Amino acid sequence: MIQYNSYTLSNGLKLLVHEDTSTPMAVVDIMYNVGAKDEEKNKTGFAHLFEHLMFGGSINIPVFDEPLQRAGGENNAYTTNDLTNYYCILPAKNIETAFWLESDRMLSLAFDKKSLEVQRKVVCEEFKEHYINKPYGDIWHKMRDLAYEVHPYKWMTIGKELSHIENATMEEVKEFFFKFYQPNNAILVVAGNVETNKIIQLAEKWFGNIPSGKKYERNLPIEPKQKQAKFSEIKADVPLDAIIKTWHIDARLTKGYYAADLITEIFGGGNSSRLFQSLVKEKQLFSDITCFHFGSIEPGLLTIEGKLIKGVKMIDAEKAIEEEIEKLTTEQINNKELQKVKNRTESVITFEDISLMSRANNLALYELLGDADLINKELEKYQEITEADILQYAQTIFDKNNSNTIHYYSIQ
Repeated sequence: MIQYNSYTLSNGLKLLVHEDTSTPMAVVDIMYNVGAKDEEKNKTGFAHLFEHLMFGGSINIPVFDEPLQRAGGENNAYTTNDLTNYYCILPAKNIETAFWLESDRMLSLAFDKKSLEVQRKVVCEEFKEHYINKPYGDIWHKMRDLAYEVHPYKWMTIGKELSHIENATMEEVKEFFFKFYQPNNAILVVAGNVETNKIIQLAEKWFGNIPSGKKYERNLPIEPKQKQAKFSEIKADVPLDAIIKTWHIDARLTKGYYAADLITEIFGGGNSSRLFQSLVKEKQLFSDITCFHFGSIEPGLLTIEGKLIKGVKMIDAEKAIEEEIEKLTTEQINNKELQKVKNRTESVITFEDISLMSRANNLALYELLGDADLINKELEKYQEITEADILQYAQTIFDKNNSNTIHYYSIQ
């Protein structure tokens, strides 16, 4: 059971404090309720650009990292389609340094032309390196575009097109910041060797005077139910043929989400999983095959992705995948196999909770989802899934009309 205390400042900033006296360290985690899904379709990649810009310094602190390093701390950030998260870990006795830094960039990020150009260049190089020049780098750009009709999951966090970041103006960047990076759109989690009352005082001191900003009302287009299978073919200079298949699944916190998560473990949870055992080890059709989803808050995609062994025909590889899907949709999983994947899931959750950083991050995430106490209930959600639930949900999602397929051919 992870204990925490919650408090909300008058400007709308939510504060969660998790006390842990077993460590001399503390984590300060700020999660902003903004991701790539909140971008306009012709101005994508902004949330990810801000992940970089926020380290470019604020008006009072030209270089963000230096004061933190002097205080014995380190920091990082990540952006997804759903959220943006900034976190730092440092000795608890120096925690006020983190409050000073985080509050200053929330209040007065430096909109410096030079900083924008530097970070724009960094992001553009990242786009080219990972998504244009890298083998298979475009596969998820193509798949998202294929699978989604109207929902902003249609583009990746890095952005839909390189030109969107290349052409971003200072005014557009400022507008994005003041729309989303405000106290009433943020969650502050402090975890470690701290006292709740002192943390509340620090939060009021450093964040209390920041204007709340206009409340963001999210109104995303709803993806219609997919009514026919979609297919695309790519030919590129890659070492091996590959296949990627996706199916739409339910949103986070639904029963279907937990069933889908367990299905990814049944199919792709390590070397003992069904797909690895059958298609890699026994039939030797794939050099590598995985099954996963992205943990999306909105309805997401369950994915099977594999690279074929040279000489194997695409039609045979796809047929073998379909045979495994047919087994799962026609034969109820036995209790022993289901318990094995539940145990694996439990060990992942338990292992995550060992890390102070993970506890802080998960508290922020569950608060973003609507209830921080879900951190203590997540395991129950998995345990409630039965063999019959797996069969029923597999039959629901693995409908051919719900499928999206890309055949990725090597021209080597």
